[in-house]
Amino acid sequence: MRIIFMGTPDFSVPTLDALLKAGHEVVAVYSQPPRPAGRGKKDRLSPVHLFANQQGLEVRTPISLRKLDARKAFEALDADVAIVVAYGLILGPKVLAAPKHGCLNLHGSILPRWRGAAPIQRAIMAGDKISGIEVMRMEKGLDTGPVCMSAKTAITPDMSAGELHDDLMERGADLMVEALAKLQEGSLSCAAQPAEGITYASKIEKSETRIDWNQNAIQVHNHIRGLSPFPGAWFEIEMKGKNERIKVLSSQPVKQITDEARAGQLLDDQLLVACGEGALRLVKLQRAGKRAMTSADLLLGLPIAAGQNLK
Repeated sequence: MRIIFMGTPDFSVPTLDALLKAGHEVVAVYSQPPRPAGRGKKDRLSPVHLFANQQGLEVRTPISLRKLDARKAFEALDADVAIVVAYGLILGPKVLAAPKHGCLNLHGSILPRWRGAAPIQRAIMAGDKISGIEVMRMEKGLDTGPVCMSAKTAITPDMSAGELHDDLMERGADLMVEALAKLQEGSLSCAAQPAEGITYASKIEKSETRIDWNQNAIQVHNHIRGLSPFPGAWFEIEMKGKNERIKVLSSQPVKQITDEARAGQLLDDQLLVACGEGALRLVKLQRAGKRAMTSADLLLGLPIAAGQNLK
């Protein structure tokens, strides 16, 4: 099939790769424009853009598809279908209707739960036990279109957002190839989403990445793994009169009575922290500008003792 592929981050790359290997003709790749990144703030191509360049594909990076010239250029590709995987731009009704079979989106949740920008992180932060990946036919609303194919996966108690991300992006690539095979033979069937159980996965804001030790240990644990490895949940501790920020990348809840301890207080010298209810062992951490390390390695260079308070 003649395909327009639209995607930006690492999550999108396996699907583009799988479509090419399945023999589809990718007539153009749309991705977010290069953004300043790194210490030098030089423009950096997106992962999809880099991969498409390696494959010799045409890459387009419009700031918007709302302008007439950008929309006409999209329509002129005369595609059978557009495949959208974490693209990051809103597609208007005329763009959605341009390909012969419309636009199919790969979404990282079991809809209608977690419509929106951050379904993987929000599912883990909420303590969900099940997630999945779905192929959805796009329409004007935010992730409201009918679902064509679905694959579920379990969220284990210690699974991080990064681990779920990698699981779903590989499952999603296979699922989209299967969906296109069905579309090509005319057997792809899509069903409306349930009217009940709708939740929204809003973008992760910097203001919510700070750890709130007043929550119970399970809630704090879910918060940490839901933001690991990026952007990372963090706390501050006072060292030599200054507050140092430390990210927590993994943790382990501990059933321990902490009635006499304040939330955020260290209960031992191995980073066991009192929470609003229960306690949490910090397992993997990262100081600003340093590599990720185990708690044992962190404590070698940063003396943190029982009784100190994490903020």
